[in-house]
Amino acid sequence: MVLWVFGYGSLIWKAGFRYDESVVGFIKGYRRVFYQGSTDHRGTPKYPGRTVTLEPVEGEVCWGVAYKVSGKEDEEVALSYLEVREKQYDVKAYLDFFAASVGPAKTAPAVSNVMVYIASPDKKLNRNYLGPASIEEIANQIIRAEGPSGPNRDYLFQLEKALHQFGCEDNHVLDLANAVRQILSRDG
Repeated sequence: MVLWVFGYGSLIWKAGFRYDESVVGFIKGYRRVFYQGSTDHRGTPKYPGRTVTLEPVEGEVCWGVAYKVSGKEDEEVALSYLEVREKQYDVKAYLDFFAASVGPAKTAPAVSNVMVYIASPDKKLNRNYLGPASIEEIANQIIRAEGPSGPNRDYLFQLEKALHQFGCEDNHVLDLANAVRQILSRDG
């Protein structure tokens, strides 16, 4: 048995489970957005943080890291861990993953059926979905939110740094990080 898990948020820099291999790459047809509320890691029920989820958009790609987990025991441990860590994400999708070395034009996936956790916009199934807002609104929410895993801004800055390290320019992440830095420097 082999399990592949795609991380596009904090899983990029902190998997938290044992894996045999990690591969930088992307999935097609989705973009990363800070639309999911976090009341258990990067915020509280009173001041939810914002974390990323995926929004289906034709022609888009979302960069991240795919982790290969081999062996029944490692797979069970990884899945148990992820079910707790990703409990506010109500959808598990199985998508095609494309390795960075092949480029976005490549049509054959490196891995089929990579597991991806997605927070859906369905408020009946996902009570923590916050949805779209202006960059400034999201930035202000990120600045004031803090939870058991630390300040929400650390999540944003870690994601920005991780994406930069493997050469990914994600405009949504960059715009938010710059807006947060600008507000912080303005407000002292």
